[in-house]
Amino acid sequence: MNTHPVCLVGAGPGDPELLTVRALKRLEAADVVLADDLIDPRVLALVKGRLLRVGKRGGCISTDQAFIHALMVREALVGRRVVRLKGGDPFVFGRGGEEVDALRDAGLEVEVVSGLTSGIAGVAAAGIPVTDRRASPGVILVTGHPGPGCAEPDWAALARSGLTLVVYMGVARCAGIVQQLLEAGMAPSTPAALVHAAHTPAQAERFGCLHELPALAAALGSPSLLVIGTVCAQGVRAALARTAEDPARCGAAVALVGRG
Repeated sequence: MNTHPVCLVGAGPGDPELLTVRALKRLEAADVVLADDLIDPRVLALVKGRLLRVGKRGGCISTDQAFIHALMVREALVGRRVVRLKGGDPFVFGRGGEEVDALRDAGLEVEVVSGLTSGIAGVAAAGIPVTDRRASPGVILVTGHPGPGCAEPDWAALARSGLTLVVYMGVARCAGIVQQLLEAGMAPSTPAALVHAAHTPAQAERFGCLHELPALAAALGSPSLLVIGTVCAQGVRAALARTAEDPARCGAAVALVGRG
């Protein structure tokens, strides 16, 4: 029996209008779609084939990764068009590399359809440019939840980098991350932000200083990005422009406008 390439498709950060044209084509043509937990319902509504939810979330019951691999292989080997739908980009903290290896080991072809990662597009939704030649010459995307047996990020080196830090999956460990950055010499007054559920109806953002980030994380919870660096001050300006009638939305960070 002829098999089709298994497609790992990036769903982007939420809004279906941010899907790529190729991603939409693959979704509409799929016989079966294995979808991550945080895919926006508006994106899932575009699925025409069978939808299987195989989500993973910290602290929740999650689908075993080996089971996901086996399910993709089984569906593909009987000739179905299989899409593995992943939030953001499949290769940015999405286990895409593991899944590609498992599929190729089974003798299957794989296509990867990139998507907008929340560490760029989600941060932009809060009015924060991750780079700005006036403030930050680069950005580092880093996980706050390393895999089993993997080394912790070198937070001291990241603190000294002078680059914007965007931390995925960092809410649960926010206090420890902030403590390590402070111990490495990052100023407590460094602008910081928390961006929650970007590009969805539940989007919210809070701004403050580095030492305030754990309190912001506790208030909003997951799924959220931690953003640390001078560029966060531009997000404050954007928030003030959007909510001129309610400056309190920006919290204590209004003072950051003068530091950008």
